[in-house]
Amino acid sequence: MLRQRHVLIALYAILTFMAFPKGAHASDAGEVNLYSSRHYDTDLALYSGFTEKTGIKVNRLEAGADALIERIRSEGEFSPADVLITVDAGRLWRAEQAGILAEVTSPILEERLPANMRHPEGLWFGISKRARVIIYNKAAGQPAPLQNYADLADPQHRGKVCIRSSSNIYNISLLSSIIANEGAEAAERWARGVVENFARKPQGNDTSQINAVASGECKIGVVNSYYLARFAGSDEPGKKKVFDSIGIIFPDQNGRGAHINISGAGVVKNAPNPDNAIRFIEYLTEKKAQNYFANGNNEYPAVKGVMASSAVEKLGDFEEDQINVSKLGSEQAKAIQIFDRVGWQ
Repeated sequence: MLRQRHVLIALYAILTFMAFPKGAHASDAGEVNLYSSRHYDTDLALYSGFTEKTGIKVNRLEAGADALIERIRSEGEFSPADVLITVDAGRLWRAEQAGILAEVTSPILEERLPANMRHPEGLWFGISKRARVIIYNKAAGQPAPLQNYADLADPQHRGKVCIRSSSNIYNISLLSSIIANEGAEAAERWARGVVENFARKPQGNDTSQINAVASGECKIGVVNSYYLARFAGSDEPGKKKVFDSIGIIFPDQNGRGAHINISGAGVVKNAPNPDNAIRFIEYLTEKKAQNYFANGNNEYPAVKGVMASSAVEKLGDFEEDQINVSKLGSEQAKAIQIFDRVGWQ
């Protein structure tokens, strides 16, 4: 077994050196090696912008978050990775638990980012955010009560709610936020009530929920804001019609605020280019880079004072939950157990 592990580590090292150009592991090479689970073409402008500004070359490797975390862990001290970028605080928490992130102190990041968007020990930093919102079919009218996440579990909504599966990281983080704010017992009551209100077995992605609500198959849905903004900003008549047929509610505006989640970046513990890594993350919080996130992928900027894209602005203003997003990761295990107990497939 031990021999197999050594072979696996060696294989990872070989593949890594094939993925990055010669010299990428040298600390004075003027490069930064990025492992990213974000698969958005619009992010390419971010990388070229960093190189234009600093002269530092960005070497990029893309894969799923869990695969990247395992790869960095297996590569160990031989890893060329400088920065890990991934979507959702839950996945950042998994990277924490794997012990692959370094503690970073950056006055620039502390000044630009609000406290709830930063790991308390500097293991990672939020670089963009999205809200998890409630939608409803306008033609059927806004169901009542429907102003808060708690209302999704109200018996008056039997057979009306469509939402993704319990294995979806966005739902795990949403339930984690309820655990962090209200406790595990209240969270379990909520999850059980939502299951009883399902209009159909959980299926598809957030786009599927939007289309189901627009068609009337479901009266209520739960989706991430940037999916809605894609419809709002589309030039396709069909997508515009879908967007116009749904109403949007930012939940808990008279309470703790709407649940948000993030894309985040952390410096890898064995980064060969740690200074460049910190400089790269700091760059991601500059106004120009934040505009790329907002306008390129319809996300909300993580830095206050930076305007969102016109498509996101169409969704309206909202107050957000100020809980530190690191809590969304630490409560994951409890959230998954609750989902299993209540039968949320």
